Amino acid sequence: MINRFWRIDRRPEGNQFAEALSLHEAQLGPAPDGQVTIRNAIISMDAGTRMWLTDRTDGYQPPLDLGIPMTGLVVGEIVDSAHPDFAVGEWVRTFGIWGDYSQVDPVMTGAVKLAPGVADKRAWLGPLGMNGWTALWGIERTGAAKAGETVLVSAAAGATGILAVQIAKLLGCRTVGIAGGKEKCRFLTQDIGADQALDYKSDDFAEQLSKAGGIDVYFDNVGGPILDHVLKNMNHYGRIAVCGLVSDYNGMRTAPAEFDQVLMRRLRIEGFFSPDFMDKGDELTARLKTWVDAGELAMPYDVTQGLEETLVAYEKLFTGGNIGKVIVELEQ
Repeated sequence: MINRFWRIDRRPEGNQFAEALSLHEAQLGPAPDGQVTIRNAIISMDAGTRMWLTDRTDGYQPPLDLGIPMTGLVVGEIVDSAHPDFAVGEWVRTFGIWGDYSQVDPVMTGAVKLAPGVADKRAWLGPLGMNGWTALWGIERTGAAKAGETVLVSAAAGATGILAVQIAKLLGCRTVGIAGGKEKCRFLTQDIGADQALDYKSDDFAEQLSKAGGIDVYFDNVGGPILDHVLKNMNHYGRIAVCGLVSDYNGMRTAPAEFDQVLMRRLRIEGFFSPDFMDKGDELTARLKTWVDAGELAMPYDVTQGLEETLVAYEKLFTGGNIGKVIVELEQ
């Protein structure tokens, strides 16, 4: 069969992904021993994969080599199997490629069989996937949020941020979301249930933040200048859970000018990364599923149709052009 896929030709500058990746075709043979062939149905767009496209060797994962297919999370159906534990016809979530098909070792790529009873398979890339795991772990474990505390979430209208806001609320916290634009702020308060939403694009953002009350837990998805504003508004003994650094992914590496506040306010800053708690995946998924089944975790999906439009979808993650989980759906 013929497989179309996005190949990494060079390191992108800024958001110029079309100049760095190109759509190619190649013949795909039978699944080698120990591997499976998956017909991708949904490809997850995740901002953290931007780091893989750089040449940084000090990141949380080594950069991907040039000349190979772009990697990402996918949901799809197994159409050929040479692995005894994975059968043709089963649906899985795994790290595959941005292509029509992914041919992978299911163990090495963390393949998870989709449990029956979840009608919307997109959920396995949202609240029941790594976005959900990351939001729960960051709020409850790294941030150690307690009922009655104030939790601030940046990029709160993105896939992980939306879930972090809702989980903090479910744990009894007061929640404040940071997003760009009035539409996203309205969405956070009216549709997601945030107690307050702050527009970082507004001229008086710093003033808004100072009036929002002291912050006990900051779930940081962006780094950059917003972190400086937050540091000045943290409560003593507050916790900052560093989930992402969207401000830095394009190479503009920043350092907080207000770093002295870490000492003055006795703050704890800790980074966390979902592969570090992959072994807790079943436990986290079960916890999240109880909220999903009860209708207590909402997730809007920003859907782009067709593999050829993948780069259009990807760019939205870095331009603020989305609300919720960005995915690419492929023809079946």
